[in-house]
Amino acid sequence: MRVQISFRKCVWVLAVVLGAGISAGTVRAAASPLPQEAHTSQDQAHEQDYSKNKTYQQGVREGQDDSKHNKDHSKKRHFKKDEDQKAYEAGYQQGHQGDQQHH
Repeated sequence: MRVQISFRKCVWVLAVVLGAGISAGTVRAAASPLPQEAHTSQDQAHEQDYSKNKTYQQGVREGQDDSKHNKDHSKKRHFKKDEDQKAYEAGYQQGHQGDQQHH
């Protein structure tokens, strides 16, 4: 009789542990974004409208200039504010790539 009770307890504990593990995995999967919803900071920089931002415009000009002279990001600019850095990089990429599309 004692063996059956121990066996039943083991089965019950195993069922509870497996159930908890499955539930945790489901919650984790539901919490992770879908691939099309996941955005990198570079994607977000392209989504933001920096067109009136001075550092963005500077980046566009320097990107176009590097593209014309067949250079790859020759001027490594660093700004104190993260937002200015993102604006510059977005502008640079736009200027550098935008000019290549017309060649």
